[in-house]
Amino acid sequence: MVPRPQPPEVDRAAASRAAIAARRARASVKREVAERTRTALSVARTAWSTPESAEARLLVRELLLSVPSLGPTRVEAVMNQLAIAERKRVGGLGRKQRDRLADYLADRQGPEPTRLVVLAGPTAVGKGTVSSFIRDNHPDVLLSVSATTRKPRPGEVDGVHYYFVSDDKFDEMVSRNELLEWAVVHNSYRYGTPRPPIDAALAEGKRVLLEIDLQGARSVRSVMPEALLVFLLPPSWEELVRRLIGRGTEDAAEQARRLETAKVELAAQEEFDVKVVNTEVSQAAKEVVELMDAPAGATTSDSKEHSHG
Repeated sequence: MVPRPQPPEVDRAAASRAAIAARRARASVKREVAERTRTALSVARTAWSTPESAEARLLVRELLLSVPSLGPTRVEAVMNQLAIAERKRVGGLGRKQRDRLADYLADRQGPEPTRLVVLAGPTAVGKGTVSSFIRDNHPDVLLSVSATTRKPRPGEVDGVHYYFVSDDKFDEMVSRNELLEWAVVHNSYRYGTPRPPIDAALAEGKRVLLEIDLQGARSVRSVMPEALLVFLLPPSWEELVRRLIGRGTEDAAEQARRLETAKVELAAQEEFDVKVVNTEVSQAAKEVVELMDAPAGATTSDSKEHSHG
């Protein structure tokens, strides 16, 4: 028999490091469920929307054992009841198995917490990119569409990215109290959040994300103090400058003005409940969605900073 070739030492070392990192990531997920900072259902949803995540690689049995008050005997009975094999991973479940597991977890933990999350941050930090990723990959999250008096940028679609309205139409919305908040941004255009769709979604128990400017976030806090305010940070000031200049949507004078505004905006980060560093879009989006599933009070007792990347 020809002996199997052994991988080079450097490959074995790299594989060992990767395996250790993966185990730690799974352990972190289980700890969050056990400590009630995340629900088991939110972990399952992340697994199904992000196949390469630690959540997806978690065994269903491990996830259930992480739930407070579920012991080994009860977990074995639940696995049999749901017709899920012992070694099945959460990300590897079929559609019917996913539905059965989701129904079981929803029944056990009660209705999902209704959470209004407000995402704000300095200009060019990538708020729009992160919220677009959430819209495209988490259809269960309602992304509120703002109204604005500015003109569309290339690729922006009316009713999807913004409602592009005239100054007269905006005045009409203000007079009818149809806006949750509104503000003049960059001393030029007005932006506002239509309230009726948000109220309707929250009444139905849906999760809602508002991506708005700093002034808007402050206004929402005064009207809806239960909302969770999330501040999106750049990895560094240099990266923020690079992103603003790189997108090429403003002339040099406008870029300089926006960078001055960004310095003021960054100084307001301590007003927010949670800070998320936008090093990589999908990771930042994942963290924002996870915050929607956190039990009320788990993230607002002190300002928590997420900085994975």
